[in-house]
Amino acid sequence: MTDGSNPSSNRICILGGGFGGLYTALKLAQFPWESSAQPEITLVDRSDRFVFSPLLYELVTDELQTWEIAPPFVELLANTPIQFHQADVEDINPDAQQVSLIGGDAPLNYDRLVLALGGETPLDGVPGAADHAIPFRTVSDAYRVRQRLQNLENSDSDKIRVAIVGGGYSGVEIACKLADRLGNRGRIRIVERNDSILRHSPEFNRNAGKRALSDRGVWTDLETDVVSISDDSISLRYRGQIDEIPVDLILWTVGTRVAPVVERLPFERGDRGKIKVNSHLQVYNSPNIFALGDLADAHDADGQTIPATAQAAFQQADYTAWNLWASLTHRPLLPLRYQNLGEMMTLGIDNATLSGLGVTLDGPLAHIARRLMYLYRLPTLEHQVKVGVNWIVDPLRALITPQ
Repeated sequence: MTDGSNPSSNRICILGGGFGGLYTALKLAQFPWESSAQPEITLVDRSDRFVFSPLLYELVTDELQTWEIAPPFVELLANTPIQFHQADVEDINPDAQQVSLIGGDAPLNYDRLVLALGGETPLDGVPGAADHAIPFRTVSDAYRVRQRLQNLENSDSDKIRVAIVGGGYSGVEIACKLADRLGNRGRIRIVERNDSILRHSPEFNRNAGKRALSDRGVWTDLETDVVSISDDSISLRYRGQIDEIPVDLILWTVGTRVAPVVERLPFERGDRGKIKVNSHLQVYNSPNIFALGDLADAHDADGQTIPATAQAAFQQADYTAWNLWASLTHRPLLPLRYQNLGEMMTLGIDNATLSGLGVTLDGPLAHIARRLMYLYRLPTLEHQVKVGVNWIVDPLRALITPQ
């Protein structure tokens, strides 16, 4: 998909290989394209691996291996016509219908563009955060956390003090995982500026999360702001009083903003700089450009605001793929109809909670249900089988291996 590509082909360029981008590409490759309409599909991502982010927490506790939750794109796309470029996007030119990649020899031309670059964790709002706090979005982030934990565990420190900024889903989930890993050595606190953790969670899950934190001795500092961060401390403001608290590790799980290359695009904006799209997930006034996931300000056909969650991205990917196919084969486009299928959270090792479709469950059974549901959601059948077999064999191997 360069300047030398077949000019008669329809060229679809998908920027971002997360849930929105990768699943759109895989779905597109499954449609019954007529030979004359068969598109060239190119997927671009800065990483060499897809990350199944809801299972990223299990890397920190060594419950799962990297290949299970972060398979390489070349493996996932091996039996598809999808081309993959590992690169950062330098510029997007909607007028010329071109995408420039950092280090790329020539721009990628497109007839249809999909913006699925996700979001970034902003660390520039608090002094010291960019230098001393670790976000939790990527495999590299998980590796950094794991390495820091190993260093702390191997030290002669009596206690390991961890501060987690943000009491949403990610903050609560990583807090429970760290508490289980560190055990009695852990001194973990969640810092949340609002008056409750998990504010947007169903009541059942919110209560389960509170119990899980309480059972593990995790402190929650509510209505508390972060003033500054240093190498070994975090300064917090509560009701006008500032306290400096010693810490060994700080995780930042709150906030999302669009990437700078997306910020520069001349499109209509919604909440937090997100690109406004219609119910077909097309950018306003640019019907050949689709946007989904964290960077899209999307509403479905019934006016529901689409949340920035994995399950929403799954559904958006299905509609985006269909509408790309429809727009190139002269079929009617489908407006998105979002279905909230519920919510699942991991709350420590072998523990989880789920709520949705009239079902509530927590504890080990919820952990098993969560694993099975996510197994079904892994991107390809081949990867599902490999991971599923490993999940069956691993416990058996542990039983027969001499201690």
